[in-house]
Amino acid sequence: MMRRFLLILCLLVPALSLLGETTRFWRQEKYDEFTRGRAEGVALRSDGELLLAPRFLERADAGLEFLWTVARDAAGNIYVGGGSPARVVRIDPQGKASTFFESKDLEVHALAFDKSGNLFVATSPDGNVYRITPTGQSQEFFNPDRKYIWDIAFDTAGNLFLATGDKGEVFRVEPNGTGKVFFASGETHVRVLARDATGNWLAGTEPNGRIIRINPAGEGFVVYETSRRELTALLHDAQGNLFAAALGQKVPPLGIPGVPMIPPTATTVVTPQGATTQITPQQVTPVPTQRLPLPTVGGSSIYRITPDGYAEEWWSSDKELVYSLALDKDGTLLAGTGNEGNLLAIYSPLLFANLVKSSAGQLTALLRAPDGSILINSANPGKLYTLGPQLATEGTFTSDVLDAKLFSSWGRIRWQSRTNPAVGSVQLYTRTGNTSDPEKNWSPWSTAYSNPDGEPITSPPARFLQWRAVLKAVDSRTPSLGGVSAAYLRRNVAPVVEKIIVQAPSVRVRGIPVGAQPQELVQLELPQPSPRPNQVGPRISGPQQAAQRMEPPPQGVTEKGARSVLWSATDENEDDLEFTLYYRGEGESRWKLLKEKLREKFYTWDAETLADGAYYLKAVATDAPSNPADLALSGENTSDRFEIDNTPPRIDDLMAQARSRTVEVRFTARDSFSPIKKAEYSLNASSWKQIFPTTGTTDAPLESYLIRFTDLEPGEHTVVVRVYDQFENAGLAKVTFTVK
Repeated sequence: MMRRFLLILCLLVPALSLLGETTRFWRQEKYDEFTRGRAEGVALRSDGELLLAPRFLERADAGLEFLWTVARDAAGNIYVGGGSPARVVRIDPQGKASTFFESKDLEVHALAFDKSGNLFVATSPDGNVYRITPTGQSQEFFNPDRKYIWDIAFDTAGNLFLATGDKGEVFRVEPNGTGKVFFASGETHVRVLARDATGNWLAGTEPNGRIIRINPAGEGFVVYETSRRELTALLHDAQGNLFAAALGQKVPPLGIPGVPMIPPTATTVVTPQGATTQITPQQVTPVPTQRLPLPTVGGSSIYRITPDGYAEEWWSSDKELVYSLALDKDGTLLAGTGNEGNLLAIYSPLLFANLVKSSAGQLTALLRAPDGSILINSANPGKLYTLGPQLATEGTFTSDVLDAKLFSSWGRIRWQSRTNPAVGSVQLYTRTGNTSDPEKNWSPWSTAYSNPDGEPITSPPARFLQWRAVLKAVDSRTPSLGGVSAAYLRRNVAPVVEKIIVQAPSVRVRGIPVGAQPQELVQLELPQPSPRPNQVGPRISGPQQAAQRMEPPPQGVTEKGARSVLWSATDENEDDLEFTLYYRGEGESRWKLLKEKLREKFYTWDAETLADGAYYLKAVATDAPSNPADLALSGENTSDRFEIDNTPPRIDDLMAQARSRTVEVRFTARDSFSPIKKAEYSLNASSWKQIFPTTGTTDAPLESYLIRFTDLEPGEHTVVVRVYDQFENAGLAKVTFTVK
C-alpha cells in the first residue's frame, strides 16, 4: 500500500507544474463569499443574490441595555420593555420617547394589552404582573409567587395567561386579578405562549425543548419535542402552520455547587394576529443580581408544524441564535437573531435572506405594525428600529479585500444578475491600495462602471483591491447582483533561494524510489523554508490555480565517495523553477559550473572530482520554465563553507620493539587536510580495538601512538593499524614481529 502511494505521489508532482504568471480572476458569487463584505440597504440571499432590502431605520433609543418585548396601542404609540432596571418606554408616533412605567424589579419581560387598552407588564425575577391604565396609573395586578414570568397573553374572554418558571407552570388570571395554576408542564420553565384558531394554547418549554398543546380544560399534549433545549418563539401563519424557534443543545450545564441554577431571562409572545412578540435568550447561570450576557454558542433551529401535527425543520444554524419571529405583510417568515444582530427572511427550507445586519448584538422582539412595517427591539444596546414596508431607494454592498499577494495590474470588472435590472440600477466602483486596511491611504473610489459585460478597472496598480456595488431603484424592477469578477495580473518577481545545506560525506540524496527494495536511510539535514500562512482567502480562478505543488522530502542513503547538497527555494508567483549549481574553492574568484537544468532541490556528485580543500556552492534559481525569456527572473544564494578530503591518512614509522614477552608498537598518523578522527588496531586478525594518541586527545592532523602488548605467546605475530580522518578516509599498515 505504501509503495503504491509513493508511486502515485511521484507521478503527481510533475503533473502539478505551474504555467507561470497569467491572468487571474477574483470571483464572488456565493453566499459565504458575500458574507465577508458589508451591506447597507442590501439583502443577501442564500443563493448568492444581492438585492435592495426593505428600508431599515432607527426609531428610538430606549436608554436601556436590553429590550425584550414590544407592543403597540390603538393610537399608534409603541411600548418597549426591558432593563435594567425594569422599565417600559413609550414612543409616540412622532418618535418621542418617554418613561411610561418603572419598578424596582430587574427587567420587564412581557407586555400585553387588554380590550380596554390597559397595558399589562410582567417583570422578573421574583416579579409581578402590573396593570397600567392608558393615563399611566399602575398597580400590582397578580403575583404568581414564582421566580420568573416569561410570557403573558390574553384569551378572547379577557383571561390573562402567564408562562412561568422555575416550576414550568402556566397560570390563568381572571379579569378581577384572581388566578391559579392552569397547567403544569413537568418542565423547569414554560418559556413562550401562543394561541391557535381553535382556542388551544401552545406552550414552549425548557430544558427539553417541547411544544405542548393545552386545551381549554387545561389538558396537555406534546405536539413535538425538538432537538434543541429551549423554545424562544411561537408563531402561527394564515394557514394554521406553527413556526417554533428553539436554541441551545440538550447538554446539562455545569452547575456551581450550592447555587441554584436558572434558565434564560427573556421571552417571546406572538398572538395569532401578529399583535406582539417578546423574546428570551437561553441562559443557565446562578441567580443573578444583574443581567448576565446573552448566550453565544449552541446554534438554533426553526421548525414548522402543520395543522395535522407534522413537524419538520425549516431552518437551522450552528452559529445564529433565533430570539424572535414575525410575518411580514406578504406572509414571509422573519427571524431576529444574535449574536451579530441579523434579521433573516426565511422563504423555504432551501432559501433565506439576510435582510439586515444591525449594529446591535441581538434582535430580541419583532412586531408587525398595521402599515406593514416591522418594529424591531434590540439588545446590546436597547433600541427600537423599523423595517419597511417600502424598499430602500438605494443600497450599497462593499466587498471584502482581495490580497493579490503581489503588486498587480488590473484587467476588467464584470458582473451578472439573475434578473433583468434596469439600466443604471446597478453600478460598481473600485479602489486599490498597498495596505490591508482600505481606510488607510488607499486610492479614492473610481468613477462608476455601468456595463455588466465588463469595463477596464481604472484604479491604479497595487497589491489590494476592493469593489463596491450601488443598487438603485430606478423603476418598478428590483435591482440585483448575482456575481462579480475582477481580472488581474500579478507582477513577476524573482525566485528566492532561501537556504543551502551541504550534507555530510558519503551520503547520496535521492527522491522517493518507485518499486525499490528497502534500504537503510540516512538522516538528512533539511533546510527549513520560510513559513507561509495558511489563510482562507478569496476564490481565485485562472490557469495557475490547478493545484498546489506537492514535494515529497528526499531520502538519504550511504554511498562511499558521494557528496550531496539540498536547498530550499520559493517563488511568490508559484512559478516552476529550474536550478544551476556552481562551486568555488576557498581563495578563488571565479564560480565554475557544477550542474545545470536541475528541477529537484538536491544534487549528489562524486566528491573525488574535487581536490582536497575548502569550497562554497552557489545555487541559482530561475523561473524561465514558466515565463517568456525576456520576463524570466532569477535569484541565488551561497552555501556555508564546506570541506572536501578524499585522501586517507598516512601511517609512518610503524615499528615493533620486543622486550622478552612484552612488545611495544609505535607509529605516527598524518593527514594532509583534516584532523585525525580515530585509530584502531587488530592483533593477529582479532577484532578491532580503539587506541588513543600519546597526547590523549585526537584533534590534530599529526598524532603519535604507542601500543604495548604483554604476555604474548612465543612466535610470530602481526599487528594491523587503521587510522581515519574526519571524512572517514582510512589508511592501513601492518608490522610483523617475533616473540621469543
